[in-house]
Amino acid sequence: MTDAIAHRGPDDEGGWVDAGAGVALGQRRLAIVDLSPAGHQPMTSHSGRFVIILNGEIYNHRELRAVVDAGSGPADWRGHSDTEVLLECFARFGIEDTLRRAVGMYAFVVWDRQERVLTMARDRLGEKPLYYGWQGTTLLFGSELAALRSHSAFNARVDRDALTLMMRHNYIPAPYSIFRGIQKLEPGQILTLRAGECDPSFTVYWDAAATAERGRANPFAGTPAQAVDELERHLRSSLEGQMMADVPLGAFLSGGIDSSTITALLQTMSDKPVRTFSIGFDVPGYNEAEHAKAVAEHLGTKHTELYVTGKDALDVVPMLPSIYSEPFSDSSQIPTYLVNKMARRDVTVCLSGDAGDELFSGYTRYSLTEATWAKLTKIPQPARRAVAKLLESVPVQSWNAVLGPLLSMAPGRLRHTRPGDRLHKIASVIGAPSAAGIYRQLVSHWEMPDQLVIGGTEPPTRMTGLSRLPDFKEFLHEMMYLDAVAYLPDDILVKVDRAAMSVALEGRVPMLDHRVVEFAWTLPTSILRREGVPKWPLRQVLHRYVPKTLIERPKMGFGVPIDTWLRGPLRDWAEALLDENRLRQEGYFNVAPIRQKWEEHKSGRRNWQYHLWDVLSFQSWLEKAKP
Repeated sequence: MTDAIAHRGPDDEGGWVDAGAGVALGQRRLAIVDLSPAGHQPMTSHSGRFVIILNGEIYNHRELRAVVDAGSGPADWRGHSDTEVLLECFARFGIEDTLRRAVGMYAFVVWDRQERVLTMARDRLGEKPLYYGWQGTTLLFGSELAALRSHSAFNARVDRDALTLMMRHNYIPAPYSIFRGIQKLEPGQILTLRAGECDPSFTVYWDAAATAERGRANPFAGTPAQAVDELERHLRSSLEGQMMADVPLGAFLSGGIDSSTITALLQTMSDKPVRTFSIGFDVPGYNEAEHAKAVAEHLGTKHTELYVTGKDALDVVPMLPSIYSEPFSDSSQIPTYLVNKMARRDVTVCLSGDAGDELFSGYTRYSLTEATWAKLTKIPQPARRAVAKLLESVPVQSWNAVLGPLLSMAPGRLRHTRPGDRLHKIASVIGAPSAAGIYRQLVSHWEMPDQLVIGGTEPPTRMTGLSRLPDFKEFLHEMMYLDAVAYLPDDILVKVDRAAMSVALEGRVPMLDHRVVEFAWTLPTSILRREGVPKWPLRQVLHRYVPKTLIERPKMGFGVPIDTWLRGPLRDWAEALLDENRLRQEGYFNVAPIRQKWEEHKSGRRNWQYHLWDVLSFQSWLEKAKP
C-alpha cells in the first residue's frame, strides 16, 4: 500500500504492526520539518500509548511544544518534528482538544494501544485527503485510492451514484468516492472506531456552518481601512507559520490578486528573495506569465518561468488517471501539474494564493447570479418559462448562423463566436425557479446526469440537503459558503494536493489558516465588495505593495484549450474512448447524448468541452483502473 503512494513521500518509509490487535500502519514521508531519523513515521508517543501516521504540517507546533513544556514539566523530546509534538499533546490534552489548538493542514490515523481505539482526523478546510472503508472484514484507509486498491482485500465496484455527481460537478464530492463502500472523511471531522466494532462514530471539531453563522452574527465593526489592516495582520500571522520548513520554500505567482498578495507579504517577511514560479502558454488568451514576471520584478523575487507548448500539456493527459487516482475532470489540472513539476526542481514547499475567491467574494458567478435573479423576480415565472422555451426552440446552430456575423462586428465584450451556446445557457437560467436554482445551473455541467449514467441517481450533497445550510440573509453568502465547503475542498484542493504530491512537492494555502477564514466571515458585503469591486479588502492589502497598473486587468483562467485539442491532437484519443461499441459494452453511460455532443463538437457547431471532458476523464481512469 505504501509503495502505491511512494510519490507522496520519497524520503522515507515505515511500517508498524500490532498483530494481536489486528492493526497495521504504513507511511511514506516527504521530509519537511526535522529531516533526521527523529521524524520517522509511524511514530510512537513517549509513553508508548499512541502510534500515528500523519500527512501534513502543524504550523504552530513550536507554540504547542512550549505549552507542553510549561505544563507538568518538559517532555523528553527526541527531535523537533511537529508529529512528535502532536503525539505528546494527545497524551496531555486528548485528541479533540489538541485539534482545536492546532493550526495546520493534515490527515492522520492514530492507534490508542491503551484504549484500543483507532482515530482518524482531517484538517478543518480539507487540504489533505483521507479515504477509508470496509472491504469484507478489513478496514482500509489511505491518502489516495491507489493505496487502498493495492490491498488484497479490496474488491469495490464503481459507485454509479458517485459517477452521476461527477458528471454534474466535474469532481466527486465528499463523503462519496468512485467506489462503493469507500468514503472520504469530511473536513473538520474526527472518526473513532473501537476494536471489535464495525460502525465508527463521528465528531465535528470545527463546524464550517457554525463558523459562518458566528461571523455573520458578529460582523466586523471597524472601518473599511481597519478591516484591511486586520486582514493583513491575519495573513502575516498565517505566513509566519507556513514559512516553517527545513527545506527550500517558494511561492506560485500567476500575477493575479491572490497569488500576488501572498507573494508580496512573503517577500516583506523574508530576508532574501523569495523563489517564485509561473508558467506561460503559447496560446493567446491562456498566458499570464508576462503579468507574473512584471509583479516579480517589482517585488524583487527570484523568479522562474517556463513557457510550455501544446505538446507539453498534451503529454500530461495520459498521466492524469495515475496522478489523481480517482476520476477528476477540472481541466486546469494540466497546467497545475506542470507548474508544480517545474517548482519541484528548486523547492520542496510552495505556497499558493488559492481560496481568495471563495473567502472574499471574487467569482463573477456571484454578481451574475445576484444581478440575474434581481431582474428575473420582476418577471412572472410563467413568462420566464415561455421566454426560455422560445430561446431553446431555435437550434444552437441557427442562432449561430443568424447572430454570428452580426456579433463579429460588435464591441469586444459583446463578441461571441458561438452565441447560440450562450443563449441556450441563458434559457436554462431564465427558467430557474430560484436564485439557488440559477447558481446550481451555473456550476453544473450535465444538467440531468441521472439520465446519462445507467443506474445512477444523484445522492444528496451539501448543495442539496446532505447537511444543514446556515440561515443567511444574503444569497451571496450562501453561494460563498457552498463554494467554501464543496467546490474548494473537493475540486480546488484536490487539484492542488494531487498535482503537488505527484512530484513530491508540498503545497500550502496560507489563506486557509482557519483564523483567516473565521475573520473573512465577519466582513460585511459592504466591505467585501466595496464600491462594487470584488475582493476589495484583499486588493487593498496588495495595493500597499504592488501598483494597481500591474494588477488590475480582466481575470484570466488557469486553463488549457481543451475545446480545440478535442478537434485536433486529442481527437483520436477521444474517439477511441467514446467509441459507441465500447461505451455500450462497458455499460456506464447512455450512449446517444454522448455521441451527439461528440459529433457536434467535432464539427465545430457546438462547444461541449466540459461535458465531454467529464466523460473522457472517467473513461481514461476506467481504462487504467481495470485489473
